[in-house]
Amino acid sequence: MSDFSSEMACEFEDVAAYLDGELSGTAMTRFEDHLKSCAQCASELRSQRQLLCTLEVAFNDSRSFALPQDFTRIVTTRAESDLSGMRKRPERRRALKLCAILALVSFALMGAAARAIVIDPVRSFFRATGSVLDLCWQAASEVAASVAIFVRVIGRALFFSQNSIGLLLILVLLGSISFLLFLIARYHRAQIVE
Repeated sequence: MSDFSSEMACEFEDVAAYLDGELSGTAMTRFEDHLKSCAQCASELRSQRQLLCTLEVAFNDSRSFALPQDFTRIVTTRAESDLSGMRKRPERRRALKLCAILALVSFALMGAAARAIVIDPVRSFFRATGSVLDLCWQAASEVAASVAIFVRVIGRALFFSQNSIGLLLILVLLGSISFLLFLIARYHRAQIVE
């Protein structure tokens, strides 16, 4: 018997198998003999038995897990009624202020990371938007200056030249052609809609 005790290495899986009743015949006898000589395995067996007893008592005590019959309905009703404050304007303002404060605190705590993640992309967005708006403004001012020069040249040609009637007829012809193209496009749109 001493040969077996020295041969058998202490494995706590054997303790669990013994408690679960998985050891059969000779293996169970050998393990029980080993328990007589090994204090460590005997201690492990006692602690696992205590744990199993504690769990059994906890799960067999039905009073600790008793729920009301209409538990789901009660929880749903309370959850819906607890949100009634969010429907009022002062509560929404308070929630918005709290969110703003939390956002500021989180940005402050994130420090440099917040700058790289949030502030720098916002800055670059505004910088790009400013560049696009500046380009549009310059283009619009150039177009306006070109139109002003064109109108001035045509106005001088109409009012201060000897061939003003010919130029006026050319402008009327160009206006008539433009108006005719507009009417043709409108006619085709009306045909498509019908």
